[in-house]
Order: sequence, then structure tokens, then C-alpha cells
Amino acid sequence: MPDSTPPVVAAGSAAVSAAVLRAPAHWQVVDLLSDLHLCESLPRTRAAFEAHLAHTPADAVLILGDLFEVWVGPEQALRPFEEQCLAHMRATAQRCWVGFMPGNRDFLLDEATLRSAGTHLLQDPTRLEIFGRNWLLTHGDALCLEDREYQDFRSTVRQPAWQQDFLARPLTERIALASHIRARSQARKSRAPSPADWADVDRGAATDWLLAADAPVMIHGHTHRPGRTALSASHERQVLSDWDLDGVGPRADVLRLSACGLQRLPIGRTA
Repeated sequence: MPDSTPPVVAAGSAAVSAAVLRAPAHWQVVDLLSDLHLCESLPRTRAAFEAHLAHTPADAVLILGDLFEVWVGPEQALRPFEEQCLAHMRATAQRCWVGFMPGNRDFLLDEATLRSAGTHLLQDPTRLEIFGRNWLLTHGDALCLEDREYQDFRSTVRQPAWQQDFLARPLTERIALASHIRARSQARKSRAPSPADWADVDRGAATDWLLAADAPVMIHGHTHRPGRTALSASHERQVLSDWDLDGVGPRADVLRLSACGLQRLPIGRTA
């Protein structure tokens, strides 16, 4: 069972606009992952995720968005596939702290559903305070400023009025609309098929976020470009891998944070 002392989660100041996750003293290992895009067509990816949850020695597992390929409302948690995924998270939460930050695919994954899976909702961005340092966590999509079309879309769908209207529609209509939006996104990406050609996090904006949060390191996903990038002499970002163990060129990494620093671990394949 996890230690009964919970981490301190507090709202950020207006200037920082980041929540604070203050790790309890017993946290020695934290796993960070994102962009699994779980769906029924990726059985190996899902199996690798469930195996990692079952065997990780981490005291906390933090999922920074796009856990699911799409999320159209609370009814989705009743489908067998999603129900089983959430059940594995619930089992994991019996022995470590599990946090989830919404991504661009699953921002409608609501707090009540997460709570039923023993999972805590994380604000985007969140400053993690652990091992005497600050680490700024974000999904990353809000910083891809060059993609104006996406930023306009993101601003619209994050509005409470839009979400209320969308969730009031019949489930079949929501699924159809989500499929349409996904098809448009895929069509845009087909014009630039490599992640290296997609809009990336704006370096200046990322540095500003780090300065405001008093954090030297940002950890994010979304861009599917895993690795480390120096943003300035004293600031850097660590980008999480997306997961796909079902296609060509399988990939899946976890960033493991400990007192020794960050370690990138390959999952479900030979290192």
C-alpha cells in the first residue's frame, strides 16, 4: 500500500499559472510517460503499459496526456476496453500514487472517472517539487504556438460552454465528430508525415514558463520527438516518447526520475 501521507497539491499563482505537486519524503522514484494513444487496434502497446504498471518500482506514476487515442465522455469508461485499462490503473493506485494530466486527445477524461480509477487529475502545467529541485510538467500542446490552426481549435474545445454542448450530444454523434476531427488532423499530418516536420514547442515560450515556475527543467510529451534539448544556459526540456509497439519501428520510453536524476527506459523491446 502507498504511504498514507499524500503529496501537497496547490493552485499556482496567477503569475505562474502552474499547480504545485510537492512530493512527500518517501517518494524515491517517479515514472513519467505520455502519448500512449491506447485503443483496441494497439494490443501490444496496451499490454506493455499494463505490464509496466504491474512491475514498476515507482512510488508515483505521472501520465502527461494522451493516455487514450480519444475520449468522448464518461460513458466511454463503461466500454470493455477502457474499463480494463482503468482497472489496471486502479490496481496500480493501491501501491503507488497515480496522476494524469489531460492531453489533446483525452482532455474530456473527467475527474470523477479518474477518481474511480484511483487516479489524481493534474493541472497543465504542474510544478513537481522533489529531490530539492523543481520540474515543470506539461503535455506540451499549449506551447506549439506555430500551429495557429491547432491553437484556435484548442482554445475553442477547452471552453466550458463548448464541452457542455458536446457532452450533451448523443454518444454516436460525439464519436462521429471525434472521428471527423481525427481524420482532419491525419490529413494535415499527411502533408508532413515525419514528426520532425510537425510544429514543435516554442523555445522562447517554454523558457518563459520555466522562469515563471522557477524550474530549470521542463518535461513534456505531445511532439513525439523524444530527447533532451537545451533551451538556455540554465534551462532544458526533456521530451517524452510516444508509444507504439504494434507498428513498424516500435517505440515506447519512460522517463524515470530519482535522486540521481533522469533515466530514459525503453519499454517492451530490447534496449
